[in-house]
Amino acid sequence: MEKYGFLLRSVVAVLGLASAGGAVGQTRDLGAGGELLDGVAAIVDEGVVLKSELQRQVSVIVERLRAQETQLPPLSVLESQILDQLILRRIQLQRADRFGIQVGDDFLNQTLSRVAAENGIALEQMPEALAAEGIDYAAYRQDMREQMILQQLQQRDVVSRINVSPKEMDACLYRRENTATENVDYNISHILISLPSAATRQQLDQARARVDEITARLNAGESFDQLAVAYSDGQTALEGGSLGWRKGAQLPTLFADVVVDMAPGEISAPIQSGSGFHLVSLNDVRGAEKIVVDQRRVRHILLRPNEILDSDAIRQKLIGIREQLVAGEAFSDIARAVSEDPVSAAEGGDLGWAGPDSFAPEFEQVLNNLEINEISEPFRTRFGWHIAQVTDTRVYDTTEEVKNQQCFEEIRASKLEEETELWLRRIRDEAYVESRM
Repeated sequence: MEKYGFLLRSVVAVLGLASAGGAVGQTRDLGAGGELLDGVAAIVDEGVVLKSELQRQVSVIVERLRAQETQLPPLSVLESQILDQLILRRIQLQRADRFGIQVGDDFLNQTLSRVAAENGIALEQMPEALAAEGIDYAAYRQDMREQMILQQLQQRDVVSRINVSPKEMDACLYRRENTATENVDYNISHILISLPSAATRQQLDQARARVDEITARLNAGESFDQLAVAYSDGQTALEGGSLGWRKGAQLPTLFADVVVDMAPGEISAPIQSGSGFHLVSLNDVRGAEKIVVDQRRVRHILLRPNEILDSDAIRQKLIGIREQLVAGEAFSDIARAVSEDPVSAAEGGDLGWAGPDSFAPEFEQVLNNLEINEISEPFRTRFGWHIAQVTDTRVYDTTEEVKNQQCFEEIRASKLEEETELWLRRIRDEAYVESRM
């Protein structure tokens, strides 16, 4: 199983997943009856963060930082950083539960199948491959499920609420026509010294003093990655603050005007915002190549199980509908009559032109195996049961429509970092948290 090690460790690191093995027993005490009792690291509203969870995550992060040859901060500092992240995770999971956000086994298995395929193995081989890395498969599945739930929660609470104004759209389109930064990619890292949502003057002065101290240490030659791990309040702190590659228009709004004037290896002066003080490191720059998109025209019919028709009955109904379509009945007429996707049903089931990864992974998988005008067999996604058809394909170059969509997505992406940090600070401030460490 060693040949899978690097890839599986990479997946675990990217998703923030922790091994369930190893250090669990180190944080458990014996009760009066001889049973093992887990300790509480923090109380979070109606839940807790266990010491075993903290120790497990500390072990994983320490191993990863050592593998990256990053100098470790003091253990107490690292534990504090990781406990803060576990507390935030627990707050988010409790919030998702209140909103009824769930990830079913079918959707989870499809995601795990993709992860397995990227590692060159089948899903059935994943438990053995993870065991060879000291990772418990059941814990891995649960961590993956929680990560997917958090993504849905942030989509609901943050992404969907980011506004893009006409003025911002006009400015973005102007930049595309008149500047070269849109064709440049920037690799950046970030340190955040956060502020509470209603910071006092004393808290503001303390944060400013902390960021000035970090700036002085960076100027003295200390590692940006190491200082990010030790002191940053950003969500990528334990990855050395790395935000990865971003196109010019996808840079967080706070950083855009600063980064484009920096040279690789340069570190910005402190930048103040509503979420705190930021330091940005420009790691590298590269030219971005022109992208030509392969698109397909797709239509579908969606039916959802209900109190009267269960999943098997819905599938049988769609089999009958497919037979009608194969016999020559008009797809658009049937879609208008029976499809439960209100937006596409009004268009005869038409989902329009779509590029790669425009739909749910399980939907994409079916489309990838269809010939032009072939009608799929009934298949299930988290939205219900579908039959789908690809009616045409094309290679699509940049047009005014695409430019507008790209500008919309880029503006929203540029705001996401800051909006996410503000949202996390807000829900953290609203939660009851009692540290026991």
